[in-house]
Amino acid sequence: MNANQISMFDQSEVFKNLPGVLSFQRGIPISDGLFFNELDDGSESPVMVVRHGIRGTQNVAKGTKKQAKKGRSSSDSNSSESESLESDTVDRGVSNIQTTDTAKMDPQASALKVRFSMSPLDLDVLLFAVAAQKDEKDLTFVKRYRESVKRFIVAAKASSGLDDVANRIARNVLTGRWLWRNRTVAQSIEIKVSHENGELISMCNALSLSLKYFDDITETERKLGALIAENFRGNARDTFAVEARVDLGIKGAVEVFPSQNYVEKKPDGFARSLYCVGHPRRFRSDSMMELEATREMGQAALRDQKISNALRTIDTWYPAYNEHQRPIPVEPFGANLDAQAFFRDKKTSAFEYARRFNELDPNSPEGKFMIANLIRGGVLSSGEKE
Repeated sequence: MNANQISMFDQSEVFKNLPGVLSFQRGIPISDGLFFNELDDGSESPVMVVRHGIRGTQNVAKGTKKQAKKGRSSSDSNSSESESLESDTVDRGVSNIQTTDTAKMDPQASALKVRFSMSPLDLDVLLFAVAAQKDEKDLTFVKRYRESVKRFIVAAKASSGLDDVANRIARNVLTGRWLWRNRTVAQSIEIKVSHENGELISMCNALSLSLKYFDDITETERKLGALIAENFRGNARDTFAVEARVDLGIKGAVEVFPSQNYVEKKPDGFARSLYCVGHPRRFRSDSMMELEATREMGQAALRDQKISNALRTIDTWYPAYNEHQRPIPVEPFGANLDAQAFFRDKKTSAFEYARRFNELDPNSPEGKFMIANLIRGGVLSSGEKE
């Protein structure tokens, strides 16, 4: 769609309210990132998540010293501090028996490989739903708002702001930011990005690139960024295959880190559930006489949402960037789990900018932030009226 196909409503209109329903689909469909062993002979095998029992130690502070002192005189408490602590460990038990999941490489592995695929969409298809609030009396509101979004998308597709957003995503692919904890323990990481047919697009040393800045984009990153931008513009529809070869500097059965699962109301003694694909291995026997110490749960993997979060960690446009000095994931209010903080307020949120699509310059920091929010996808609806 081009600008000539959009009705000529007031192109400077700032909307007092957002629609009752406003949602965008994700602009980059992404697969899970599967873990593989690279074996000494060059072959590969899946890295498996294994469920097993461990005997650890108690390391949870429970305020027991204070409880032990309760009801004693000050002289008693001063003379019996060591007795209180000793009594408490006896009551609690020093041992911590748990069932947990672990992902470890094969004893014959020389490196870890992680692979995922991504396929950026045309920005034109991202607007999923727009509907008025129930008491909305202006029957043209939805049409005016929808066309304000479409005008912004037309401008974004013609802008250098979209190239900047695409280059930042390319950097996060090639830095291996999406490897999360596996990146921090690696000695070296080689990233390859290929077309679906196997044709190589980009290859680089991931640890040579910065995770903090986007003002030093390399030619390798620009090449991938240009292809991503062409997909966002609707001029191509590519699927990119991404592979990381992670050298941990240690050979053998080394622990690696897939996504973790959230388990509500975990059973007593259950410590951690890891994300995996496939099906758990069946027990070999129903007999209680046969003890199985471990059970394979499936192939270790990073969730697509976790990879997506890393790829959209490109927001350096938020007001406190000069103080925080690191990019945060694109979120409507700048929500950041690492810092446990919101880095955007109402005036700098995606909700505010979404009322002003008609005013936004896609080459401005606010405009780039909103391009990235469209690609992120999600709901920006407002149920309130001012």
